[in-house]
Amino acid sequence: MKMDGVHLRHANGASMDKSKDVVITGVSTGIGRETTRLFLSKGYRVFGTVRKQTDADRLQKEMGDRYVPLIMDVTDADAIQRAREKVEAMLGSNRLAGLVNNAGIVVSGPLLYLRPSEFRRQLEANMVGPLMVTQAFAPLLGTDDKKTGPVGRIVNISSTVAKVVPPFLGAYAASKWGLEGMSEALRRELMLFGIDLVIIEPGAVNTAMYDKGETDDLSEFKTTPYWGAIENFQKYIVAEGRKGLSPERLAKAVYVALTAAKPKTRYAVVPQRLKNWTLPRLLPDRAVDKAIAKQMGFVKK
Repeated sequence: MKMDGVHLRHANGASMDKSKDVVITGVSTGIGRETTRLFLSKGYRVFGTVRKQTDADRLQKEMGDRYVPLIMDVTDADAIQRAREKVEAMLGSNRLAGLVNNAGIVVSGPLLYLRPSEFRRQLEANMVGPLMVTQAFAPLLGTDDKKTGPVGRIVNISSTVAKVVPPFLGAYAASKWGLEGMSEALRRELMLFGIDLVIIEPGAVNTAMYDKGETDDLSEFKTTPYWGAIENFQKYIVAEGRKGLSPERLAKAVYVALTAAKPKTRYAVVPQRLKNWTLPRLLPDRAVDKAIAKQMGFVKK
């Protein structure tokens, strides 16, 4: 399969297919929901996390009995432990085929004026949370040698923002950059157990996250010198999101990352790849800075 300039290889007799249970975090909407739907269509049982019972009930009705809801916030250690115990009880001695760390949030605002508590909230959700989830489910993926079956695989959902960083998304970029660094170390550490880890770097994806971006209340920054640029940037981000890839496209990338016999270590899945990914990473940083400054109106008079 070729996806947005990235060649993705399907599994051919990969050992992952022998086990049919996966855990996916953040499945109430968007990438998580469509990834759940795709894995169910491939014969998997999906343990999908949501934060609200109403979402669990809705998805159970929509997706059927092979979807098993887990009520869990990825920043809540006790909830993660309860979810892990539920999954382990249902698996018995079998291992998970995979863990997809998809849940996350976006905190927007200029870093000079962003409340430290908001910065911490961003890192807790997008970095610390995935680590806690990975630690909890690692024994079911293969670190516990008493479990049977092939070892599982981890897929961490990052973002192109980790590499091409716009203004006003500094906290989000920091969390995804940190997630990528953590993932690099984890992938090498997990070699001890034969567990692989793959990173997915989505560009703009047309999900409810962008609808929320349109209604996000950023008025606390109204008295800052950035306010005019923030209003324009908010409109730009929402417009880009609505022109972005479908969440179904990302679900296919996650499926390949989790099931391919020899996956790449990362897949960047980006609309308008030349403009949004290739050129910003090839051009000198100062040239990209200058283009962003002109677009945002940051050039000093």
